[in-house]
Amino acid sequence: MRVVRVTRFGGPEVLETQTVPDPVAGSGEVVVRVAFAEINFIETQLRRGFTPGPPLPELPYVPGGGVGGLVLSVGEGVDPGLVGRRVVTRTPGFGGGNAELVVARAADLVEVPDELELADATALLVDGNTAVGLFANAAIQPGEWVLVEAAAGGLGSLLVQLARGAGARVIGAAGGAAKLEVVAGLGAEVTVDYSRPDWTDEVLDATGGRGADVVFDGVGGDLGRQAFEVTARGGRFSVHGASSGSTTTVDPEEAARRGVTVIGLEQLAALSGDGNERTERAIAEAAGGRLRAVVGRTFPLERAAEAHAAIEARAVNGKTLLEV
Repeated sequence: MRVVRVTRFGGPEVLETQTVPDPVAGSGEVVVRVAFAEINFIETQLRRGFTPGPPLPELPYVPGGGVGGLVLSVGEGVDPGLVGRRVVTRTPGFGGGNAELVVARAADLVEVPDELELADATALLVDGNTAVGLFANAAIQPGEWVLVEAAAGGLGSLLVQLARGAGARVIGAAGGAAKLEVVAGLGAEVTVDYSRPDWTDEVLDATGGRGADVVFDGVGGDLGRQAFEVTARGGRFSVHGASSGSTTTVDPEEAARRGVTVIGLEQLAALSGDGNERTERAIAEAAGGRLRAVVGRTFPLERAAEAHAAIEARAVNGKTLLEV
């Protein structure tokens, strides 16, 4: 079978397509014939040898933490009736997904309802789990102002919809008119271009000078710090990423003076565990037409380097997938 492998840390060019033996399911495992493999921004950072939190993978490695496809075979102790089912699944160790075939634990499988396209379900596997968990941790109330950074991305687009569905007033922040158009289409009441120097003034104007009650910070760095500055007194500042290359630095004493609760990056550790229930909820919401996965582009497996480059260039709205 074909896989995408990283043999050294570096730019997208280090992603190489190679041929390796087909895997075999062990006890409690299945083999999935991959149709789509999901990519997230953290994978591009790990490929470069930088980590915002997770440990760096040991070289060489096959990236990819989640896939969607058909169950091809099962190992000992697994129901043979699973063969042929459409599923999405995390891969053990959150690696190995950029391949034609993957081994997964049967307990990690989430079946995909007929009403949902497999590509959309794959886009919801990791980001759906994370979005549902972040949303629950933030305890959003109806009528609150919610600011979502990177709101046109795979995760941000889901947070916009979940907050809107909870009755919140959503401010979607993204870079450029095309992305803001996507965000507005997802139900954001206000959109702001955070590539503009006055974007925080627009947030304050929209909220009557008070600021956002909840901020979802997936960018970090200077932009994340600017977002913290427009978090309302008594609000919540939820950190889930560092696409800028560094996490947002918040002085605990400053947060305490303003009564802002900082929900730190450590929340992701809990969300990366057993996420089946949250993923199932996201998929059920999508199958019912209440949540939409935004799939920006798909690339063939052998063009994984182009997919990574597009993500790093912020050239894709929503989720980027590899199609096998």
